[in-house]
Amino acid sequence: MKAILGSDHAGIAGRKEAVRLLRERGWEVQELGPEGDPEKADYPDIAHQVAQSVISTESEMGVLVCGTGQGMAMTANRYRGARAAVITDPFTAEMSRAHNDANIACFGERVVGAETIRQLLAKFLDTPFEEGRHMARVDKIDQVIGEA
Repeated sequence: MKAILGSDHAGIAGRKEAVRLLRERGWEVQELGPEGDPEKADYPDIAHQVAQSVISTESEMGVLVCGTGQGMAMTANRYRGARAAVITDPFTAEMSRAHNDANIACFGERVVGAETIRQLLAKFLDTPFEEGRHMARVDKIDQVIGEA
């Protein structure tokens, strides 16, 4: 299993916790983003790379960490086939996988903290997509209605 993880400067510790968890579980991990102060990164640049890797199936799953998780998710969700979910608690971790088949987990390090990111990612990883009635709904996510 291969995962791609990225963060901007506000999510380095959370990204590192996620990398450790995935490696402990035997995942091959590609890591993007700064290593520490004063290095900075723009979250859209990282999110574009992660989303492209996931939708191309080069990576089976992505993890994005920034200050709130919102900017990363907004950017990643611009790609057809990317289903990026902002995860803030165990319920959103579980339901984003079980009902929405999320393939990119987004976290706000300034919202939940690095250790909680590790715990929430574990819940995300342990939850399978339920398919069934949810499959038709997930298929509708990729329908583009109108042009910008």
